Amino acid sequence: MAKRKLVLEDGTIFAGIGFGSETYSTGEIVINTGMTGYQEAITNPSCCGQIVTMTYPLIGNYGINRDDFETVTPFIHGLVVKEISEHPSNFRTDETLHDYLKANDIPGISAIDTRKLTKHIRIYGTMKAMMTDTDKPAEELIEMVRNLQDKTDQVKTTSTVKPYVVPGRGKRIVLVDFGMKHGILRELTKRDCHVTVVPYNYSAENILRLKPDGIMLTNGPGNPKNVPEPIAMIKSVLGDVPLFGMCLGHQLLALACGADTEKMAFGHRGANQPVKDLEKNKTFMTSQNHSYAVTHDSLSGTDLELTQFSLNDNSVEGIRHKSYPAFSVQYHPESSPGPEDTPQLFDAFLQMVSQSRQKENAYA
Repeated sequence: MAKRKLVLEDGTIFAGIGFGSETYSTGEIVINTGMTGYQEAITNPSCCGQIVTMTYPLIGNYGINRDDFETVTPFIHGLVVKEISEHPSNFRTDETLHDYLKANDIPGISAIDTRKLTKHIRIYGTMKAMMTDTDKPAEELIEMVRNLQDKTDQVKTTSTVKPYVVPGRGKRIVLVDFGMKHGILRELTKRDCHVTVVPYNYSAENILRLKPDGIMLTNGPGNPKNVPEPIAMIKSVLGDVPLFGMCLGHQLLALACGADTEKMAFGHRGANQPVKDLEKNKTFMTSQNHSYAVTHDSLSGTDLELTQFSLNDNSVEGIRHKSYPAFSVQYHPESSPGPEDTPQLFDAFLQMVSQSRQKENAYA
């Protein structure tokens, strides 16, 4: 394996050993605290454009298998690990992590102090980074990183281009794809929903033509303010069709209702994020992957109310509309990977859909 460098925007450089692709790569350096689930993290579209650091020291020990993908095409720009397993041991293993990354043209770096890197990011926040095998002077590499332009098209990159249907005999759900994880589809098809997946910029008029019983706003990457089209769509359908948002969909619902969002210092990534539910007075462990959050103060003066918050930093984790059938959470209730504490939110959404239809029939 060749020597490889990880160059950060603030001038910090880590030297390690390369694996996966030999491609030069740039992106935002982030940390993922999951002990397992590296395959799902790598194939999570919410990681589009990011160089992901796994804080658990040994990665790749159970290989890559056919069942745990969250999308067909991985969108990460790089993977950082302390140690990569070259000989995975698992009955489901189809190939090594190294072979998978190489086949998908994604570079990785190992044999660096990921604990030091994690502490650095926790202090100074996420920043732009570069992974390279070049022997160029350090000053030149740092300058290249500092001149990188911020990406604004991550949702367009990860969303479906055309609508498609996953048939079922149950409730008709329109799934607005901002960079959807397959785990969401699995939960809906498990409940026999008839799902129509549409692009991120599908208009409210076209969505309503599909006669949905409910609309689900999926996860996705990047800054929610970079995608104004779904904000306008949500404003138009709010009150007419029940809505359930998660991750980026949660942030877009908040923006559509007049709240605000902000970028977090280093975000939430991993399968061990504790969330307090105010109504149930219970705490759930959740799977999360996001850089932005709804600001708590901005909820005042809107028709939204806080339903859940993070026990780590008190950030907003759940909201609900006071008048219309609409709610959202910042985490991933499909839990791929992660603790299975919150899949019941899909049932709560479908129950809300049923109640909304009963009200419509009563008024008809």
